[in-house]
Amino acid sequence: MTQPDSIFLVDDDDAVRHALKLYLERENIVVHDFPSAEVLLENIAGNNASLLVLDIRMEGMSGLELQTELKARHIDLPIIFITGHGNVQSSVSAMKQGAADFIEKPFENEKLLESIKHTFRKSKHNIKLEAVKAELKKRFESLTSRERQVMEYVVDGVSNKQMATQLGVSDRTIEVHRSRVMTKMSATSLPELVRMAVSLGINDTPR
Repeated sequence: MTQPDSIFLVDDDDAVRHALKLYLERENIVVHDFPSAEVLLENIAGNNASLLVLDIRMEGMSGLELQTELKARHIDLPIIFITGHGNVQSSVSAMKQGAADFIEKPFENEKLLESIKHTFRKSKHNIKLEAVKAELKKRFESLTSRERQVMEYVVDGVSNKQMATQLGVSDRTIEVHRSRVMTKMSATSLPELVRMAVSLGINDTPR
């Protein structure tokens, strides 16, 4: 069975917080709710969640201040800000700091739910991309220094004969290195190898 998604919900309005918690839990979302930023910080280590729904203006530490504090603690959570006091300045500040969305009260619960689902989808996609990139990096690091050099030439469109001349080796040696690169990178074609290089930023690496 698929595990339900889990969020942190921080709002100092008890009625709003409780109503949102009930609604979201009916939508199969686990909600860890807190009445203030300070209480969240005291308990964040003991809970797991992959998204934060956060009121921007609260007594004590504000939502923007909490966002800054989480960054300082290297806690990387997508944040959806909700507020009854929204304005251009605060929304721009939140988004510049990496907020996923900004929703002004009063809002339909369905609007928040859709934002949460969209953010979950985007976050999961990014996690998959990072996992793929980590695997590509591992493969690239398994190449010898000469194989890396050959790969860089290959994705730049340099022919085997040109490579052999520039590296002072035979065409056959280049063919062997090129074959090993394709095997170690698990690339089935040149376009696929080029896409891998782009993902790794290899074509930006000076030789």
